[in-house]
Amino acid sequence: MSTQQPKASRRKFLTGAAAATGAATLGFPMIAKAQGPISMRWQSTWPAKDIFHEYATDFGKKINDMTGGDLRIEVLPAGAVVPAFGLLDAVTKGTLDGGHGVLVYHYGKQNALALWGSGPAFGMDAQQLLSWHKYGGGKELLSKLYASIGANVVSYPYGPMFTQPLGWFKKPVKSVADFKGLKYRTVGLSVDVFTGMGAAVNALPGGEIVPAMDRGLLDAAEFNNMTSDRILGFPDVSKVCMLQSYHQNSEQFEIMFNKTKYDGLPAKLRAIIDNGVEAASQDLVWKAIDRYSKDYVELRTKDKVNFYRTPTSILQAQLTAYDQAANKKGAGNALFKEIEASQKVFAERVLKWDFDNNVRREMAYNHYFGAKPAAKKA
Repeated sequence: MSTQQPKASRRKFLTGAAAATGAATLGFPMIAKAQGPISMRWQSTWPAKDIFHEYATDFGKKINDMTGGDLRIEVLPAGAVVPAFGLLDAVTKGTLDGGHGVLVYHYGKQNALALWGSGPAFGMDAQQLLSWHKYGGGKELLSKLYASIGANVVSYPYGPMFTQPLGWFKKPVKSVADFKGLKYRTVGLSVDVFTGMGAAVNALPGGEIVPAMDRGLLDAAEFNNMTSDRILGFPDVSKVCMLQSYHQNSEQFEIMFNKTKYDGLPAKLRAIIDNGVEAASQDLVWKAIDRYSKDYVELRTKDKVNFYRTPTSILQAQLTAYDQAANKKGAGNALFKEIEASQKVFAERVLKWDFDNNVRREMAYNHYFGAKPAAKKA
């Protein structure tokens, strides 16, 4: 008996040691999980009160919910960390983990970025431009473009915008001659378009436009849509809004991640982001349709804004001025020309199908509701 007892004790010791080792091994993931979710600090390029900042927080909430809290995105408003136009540099350096804005705000880095929405896009609307981006080669071209300027980012164009108004004026503009010397705010390649039409252009971020108009530093300005323009206070400084324009009839938003941070995420979280972007994109469109149409009514009835349709002569002049500006910007810029060529091939096919296939809506509207007063002619 004396010779067997030590063996039993040894077996008991080894069994206990193995169990302890197993417990330690099994416990390791629990320790890792206890470290908490992955956190990201973001900034939008929009004032906190703007619906655009709401779109940014909508995306953050969707991702936070879809990941079950494993990824938490905190979205700050413009200026919280860097100025609105400083977003690309901040995300590239890792000062911010990501952000929400528009590609045209980085126009100064590479003119070709304006081709994602700052212009007529060969007639495409923003939904069609996003189709080109995903299925027509745009995604690969954007990656190539960002790499060419050393931007350490992963970019997701999303959220197609509706045609943006020509803008807010002291009085209706009736011809191209009315732009001569006009102090006007716009951004991107549109700066060159309106400069070519005779305007004195100033590219200001959204939150600075209305104060500049109020102080007389601007005679006219465009921003984006009925809701944003109303929230920013445009009806307080102008009662004339010109509708329809080619200067930004196909723009979209941009969701941006620091590439190093993004690449370090688990594959599952990256997949959720990929699909979450598209879910947020469509929800943004639905929200915009509801909110913009409501604020259009409010602007007309409560704020007593007079809306005018932009004259055809001005629209045609925009196209001519855009072609001249694009030719100038594309000279010596191979990427600019490559992106243009890709868009043009896609647009010709898609627009032919669109015009032939999709019925216009005016007849049905007039049938059910009767012809309603439209925006006035300038």
